[in-house]
Amino acid sequence: MSDSSHSSRLSVQDFKALIAERIVVFDGAMGTQVLALDLQGADFGGEQFEGCNEYLALTRPEIITEIHTGFLEAGADFIETDTFGATAIVLAEFGLEGRVLEINRAAARLAREAAARFSTPERTRFVAGSMGPTTKTISVTGGITFDEMAAAYELQAQGLLEGGVDILIIETCQDTLNVKAALIGTRRAMARLGVEPPIMISATIEPMGTMLAGQSAEALHAALEHAGLVSLGLNCATGPEPMLDHIRALSELSPGAISCMPNAGLPDEDGLYHETPESLSMKLARFCEQGLINLVGSCCGSTPAHTRAIADMARSFKPRQPRTAIIPAISGIDYLDLEQTRPVIVGERTNVIGSRLFKRLITEEKFEEASEVGRHQVRGGAHMIDVCMANPDRDEVEDMIRFLEHLTRKVRVPLMIDSTSDEVIEEALKRCQGKSVINSINLEDGEERFQQVCPLVHRYGAAVVVGCIDEDPDQGMGVTRRRKLEIAVRSFDLLTTKY
Repeated sequence: MSDSSHSSRLSVQDFKALIAERIVVFDGAMGTQVLALDLQGADFGGEQFEGCNEYLALTRPEIITEIHTGFLEAGADFIETDTFGATAIVLAEFGLEGRVLEINRAAARLAREAAARFSTPERTRFVAGSMGPTTKTISVTGGITFDEMAAAYELQAQGLLEGGVDILIIETCQDTLNVKAALIGTRRAMARLGVEPPIMISATIEPMGTMLAGQSAEALHAALEHAGLVSLGLNCATGPEPMLDHIRALSELSPGAISCMPNAGLPDEDGLYHETPESLSMKLARFCEQGLINLVGSCCGSTPAHTRAIADMARSFKPRQPRTAIIPAISGIDYLDLEQTRPVIVGERTNVIGSRLFKRLITEEKFEEASEVGRHQVRGGAHMIDVCMANPDRDEVEDMIRFLEHLTRKVRVPLMIDSTSDEVIEEALKRCQGKSVINSINLEDGEERFQQVCPLVHRYGAAVVVGCIDEDPDQGMGVTRRRKLEIAVRSFDLLTTKY
């Protein structure tokens, strides 16, 4: 029997009330604790499963319960399930891809039971369903499609929710396309089960200052602004100090909560972590002092002793106050603040309607050469690249997919997807890491285009260009100032209220 009755216990409103009250503490590293036990093949159910920590929820549940207990005794408000690698993508390496639901449900129940034992009327302990990055990235490693990634996360989310987690945390994110797929899959599982738990995203910024797939913290925020997350933050990769600037950047942008869960320092050549509980909590105190975070925890190399020191430290500080103003921004791999960049220059040469050269390259299927046209425009000062494949003699969807495979590796600026086809727009958005721009919609056929495109904006995150045209038979095209304003106001009201 699945137990999804607990999964909606912590509503989004409850979560927001909790983080407004105090800095909330997450547990430490599950993997570090398992490693310290020096387990053998038999513990994992056989040599072929050795190293599959997630399988321990079925083969040695008492070990996982003991680890949860250690972190709860140390003062964690939230414990994470032993499911970091429990998608079919990762479990397939052990031949366990058929047991995704079973493993996730079991792990969720173990954490749920441990949290229940430590909960009191004064202080509830909660369970976060851990969803790791898998072993593939759409933008970097390839070998997987957006839809396959979404399906893998959907199944994992279903198992976790049926097992009774309070929230879902998609963590150690290295590629924003993976994150978008994870969100779509997760939301499908939520809709099917009729629950709406809070969703947290925690990304990993490498020592070079970006995610593995190249995005900065600011570009990530712009790409996920649409998602209605309760929290966006960082974990893993480095110790606390290199995270400070990135956390500050997120804190200045985000209307939601900010989380910070660093490793216990950077590992040395032997894989050892050198931040002690005292040094780690002292460094994290700087984040709290500056009012930058709402949730704090630790990652690789950390133990219950680290959690205890962090929990003791966090009690002395007030939580961050979220931003209320929204900064209009878009992103490709790089971030573009639309307030600070005036005028925004759009490169229009990668457009089969606007450029004879480009049209010829696409017709001859020279996609690599065609993508160089986009790169030249960026070098010439374009802040954004308009991409249009609307040639009636060719397959627009296929051309868009093949062209973007090259262009997204060559330009870091945001992309403007120029098409009247919903299918073309959707396939393009599945290939853009950032927050793209859809060009364009208008009211020429009444609200039909709004109805078709707005769901894509919500699902993938995008900005949209709105033309001052409506269905008026005599003066549909806004020519005068008054008429333009009238259409613009009506469009704005529809988009910001009804849609």
